Amino acid sequence: MSWSAKQYVAFEDERTRPARDLLAAIPAAEVRSAIDIGCGPGNSTELLVERFADATVRGLDSSADMIEAARKRLPQVCFDIADIDTWNESGPFDVIFANAVLQWVPDHAALLPSLVNKLAPGGSLAIQMPDNLNEHSHRLMREVAANGPWAGKLAGAAGQRTKMADASGYYSMLNACCTRVDVWRTTYHHPLTGGASGVVEWFKGSGLRPFLEPLDEAERAEYLKQYLAAIEQAYPALADGSVLLPFPRLFLVATR
Repeated sequence: MSWSAKQYVAFEDERTRPARDLLAAIPAAEVRSAIDIGCGPGNSTELLVERFADATVRGLDSSADMIEAARKRLPQVCFDIADIDTWNESGPFDVIFANAVLQWVPDHAALLPSLVNKLAPGGSLAIQMPDNLNEHSHRLMREVAANGPWAGKLAGAAGQRTKMADASGYYSMLNACCTRVDVWRTTYHHPLTGGASGVVEWFKGSGLRPFLEPLDEAERAEYLKQYLAAIEQAYPALADGSVLLPFPRLFLVATR
């Protein structure tokens, strides 16, 4: 899948807030080396640079467009193009930061312990993942995909997001290889201007991508038309015309 840095940063403040909350939960320790995996356009990497001013901070992402934006934003930071599931650098790192990315990477039961193995003793793996596959926003993506003339093209679209475990599942994955595991879930409520159109624009930069990319231009326009109509029913506008979008996210901070 291709990523658009421009579309993603249209809601940068809202997307960066969970990264700030995740960063604040990392235990205070001397950090000499930190890496932002799935760094996107560098908004979360910038937080690492500010928090760990004396550390060597790096970023990686599978999207060339995202890496180009990150390099422009933080020219002093080293950014590399790499896939997380095949990333074979051994470290050790004092912080591995993964904000809103591992929901796209499979086999968490194997992946998360392998990331912990890249940590220095006392280092932290900090993860935040959207936990919204059962929200109206994503249920309607699947329904529109299944009930239109594009159903065949989109048969595998929903499967591109990794099915997440619950809090207990992630705690069990990490507890055996860590000295401390902190797990919590937060639901943000983002006020979006533009009513239902704001919701659609938000997800065009993330969850809608697997459903839109296989379609031609005319199909994409019709899919978005039907999705918008469904979103208007699921998220009625407030008195000022805005929509309050509930967005649950799961957080993990595991210390080796």
